[in-house]
Amino acid sequence: MSTEFQKPASTYGFKPEEDTRRLNYVTGNLFSCPEDEALAHCISEDCRMGAGIAVTFKQKFKGVPELKEQKKLTGQCAVLTRKRRFVYYLITKKKASQKPTYDSLRRSLEDMKSHCIKKGVTRISMPRIGCGLDKLQWARVSAILEQVFKTSNISITVYSLPQREETTVMRENARR
Repeated sequence: MSTEFQKPASTYGFKPEEDTRRLNYVTGNLFSCPEDEALAHCISEDCRMGAGIAVTFKQKFKGVPELKEQKKLTGQCAVLTRKRRFVYYLITKKKASQKPTYDSLRRSLEDMKSHCIKKGVTRISMPRIGCGLDKLQWARVSAILEQVFKTSNISITVYSLPQREETTVMRENARR
């Protein structure tokens, strides 16, 4: 038996595996992202958007009747077209008072990805979806994002607000 390694016959057409990391992190205001980037966030089927960043989406992009007309269910994604961008509303729960599941989040992300592929969207900006008022764990959410988008050419920029000093002090005092 020979110990000599065989060289592959040809490397023509071979592409080295590219970095599958599709998540970029930014500290700042989500709405300061480029105006041609799609935006995404989570809402409930009832489209209430009465708390958290959803309130800002509701005020900034309007369109609640348009969203309701789409009759999207949990695990789907509603879409508004505003100027040069798509605004994605990930439907992760039935009612605003409920909490989403990791499965409903994954299904809504898959639905959003399908729309992105059809429409040629390659960049999406979003907050740490599901991790504010909805209390999902970012480690699990980011892993889902990586899995859903790893075979696409879609990159995601995740925005976090800078921590304010008084918030940190309040948390420290709350622990005592």
